[in-house]
Amino acid sequence: MMTTFIDWFQALPPYMRAYWTIAIAVSIIFVIQMTLTLIGLGDTDAGGDVGDLDTGGADLGDGDGDTMDTGGAIQLFTIRNTVNFLLGIGWGGVCLNSVIPNRFLLALAAILCGCIMVAAFILMYRQLMKLEGNGSYRIEESVGQVCEVYIRIPANKSGSGKVQISFHGSVQELPAQTEGEAIPSGTKVRVTKVIDKAVLIVERI
Repeated sequence: MMTTFIDWFQALPPYMRAYWTIAIAVSIIFVIQMTLTLIGLGDTDAGGDVGDLDTGGADLGDGDGDTMDTGGAIQLFTIRNTVNFLLGIGWGGVCLNSVIPNRFLLALAAILCGCIMVAAFILMYRQLMKLEGNGSYRIEESVGQVCEVYIRIPANKSGSGKVQISFHGSVQELPAQTEGEAIPSGTKVRVTKVIDKAVLIVERI
């Protein structure tokens, strides 16, 4: 069977070998990527793949870590989107070869398929993040909760740090300020109020 596949592959025109190679190789990467995502290990693109959860339209993220950007912005140039783009090119070239005999037009159509794949997955992730952001928690629920400082909080509301806080069993990293002295990482604090539906005001316990 392997010999038959090799003979078939070698009989293809060079440009079709390229499309098939991209399609098969990237499909394997895509399956691995999606499997890791389903088991909770796949959100490791630099800069975040889909941005932070939307908790009311304000930008709660600052671009560090793998947390989701609350501004709802989805970065275009990521490993995940590169895989989606190549997946569209590979299978677009393979599937459209029979209806577009011109190689140049086929290449353009394959690139268009890649762009459509990226746009489709970005749209899908936007919708998923909106559902998760709307259904998982309301930031106002944090008032009165005890949480832990993740990134140092400057004194007298001169800047924002971050805290890790649990909502219904899900741990979120949210920006936080304090009206008192600076609070170092690892300190337990209590949320006293929320400003602009985005930033927690905390105090030492």
